[in-house]
Amino acid sequence: MRFHWFLPTSGDGHYVRPATTTVAAGAAPVRHPTLRYLTQVAQASESAGFEAVLTPVGLGCPDPLVTCAAVAATTDRIGLLVAFRPGFTLPTLLAQQAEAFQEISGGRLRLNVVTGGDPAEQRAYGDFLNHDERYARTAEYLHVLRRTWEGQPFSFTGEHYRVENAGLARPLANLPEIYFGGASPAAEKVAAEHADVYLMWGEPPAMIAERLERMRKLTAETGRTLRYGIRLHVIARDTADEAWAYARHLLSGMDPERIAAAQARFARMDSVGQARMAGLHGGSADDLEISPGLWAGVGLVREGAGTALVGSYAEVARLIREYAALGLDEFILSGWPHLEESIRAGEFLLPLLK
Repeated sequence: MRFHWFLPTSGDGHYVRPATTTVAAGAAPVRHPTLRYLTQVAQASESAGFEAVLTPVGLGCPDPLVTCAAVAATTDRIGLLVAFRPGFTLPTLLAQQAEAFQEISGGRLRLNVVTGGDPAEQRAYGDFLNHDERYARTAEYLHVLRRTWEGQPFSFTGEHYRVENAGLARPLANLPEIYFGGASPAAEKVAAEHADVYLMWGEPPAMIAERLERMRKLTAETGRTLRYGIRLHVIARDTADEAWAYARHLLSGMDPERIAAAQARFARMDSVGQARMAGLHGGSADDLEISPGLWAGVGLVREGAGTALVGSYAEVARLIREYAALGLDEFILSGWPHLEESIRAGEFLLPLLK
């Protein structure tokens, strides 16, 4: 199993905050995402034993590639899992940026493809494609990106991209692994054909098992192999009672107006994954333990990954092993505040799993 942490570039604190936006964020973050603070989180995650930190992309956070280039200079080993929006830059340009990043960081770049699920945010960036068109563009983007890294001249003509005699001057020696998430049929097809790691948000094990079965069949048809990962928050303490008390503390920071505003925003999205997250709690703060030890309270106000594993360190480790038994081997974890929780997880949780 490989374990990663999260870099909170939209701000951090003792309550749940959105990951990529300032919309419906509630009070200002207790900790602003300065380079100094993000460096603290990354260095703590490195010391805790995490392999990489995931950095999100969106209107409410600074550019992840620039931010992670700065963070790379302050760390020694930890990988930088950088989210990016295909279509917002040319794939040939990202290929060059990745080449430079690998040189600067000693080969620590990983890329997380975020096709986009909020049409209003996409339009704010200047992107007016619909859901399936975005995924068709993503497929072309990743094809051109990988071909560019090969360091051999090539030409390509597609619906969204056309290049002539493209390619790096030499093959990229340290190819960044490509992580990809998406729950729609269009997304699953792109993942099967182009990703190295397919990521899912934290759903109950039975739902994850169903998706894994479908993805394995799709991938087998391509002749490729994929690794599989999951994005979860963790609330782990010495005892289950302490962990659930902290979950209630997080819930106390979500007033009804904030929940309603967040749910209205999620409802306008065309992301299948976001709809699945919303379906776990239905916008209600009641009955949030949707599976033993799996709490859906985070998704009341946070977009994207909306569930947390809650329990004692031993219980959370057991739940993670249950997911691993399904075939998951990459776990991207987080918790509030991200600095202290990375240290806690490294000291008390990861040793039970490694």
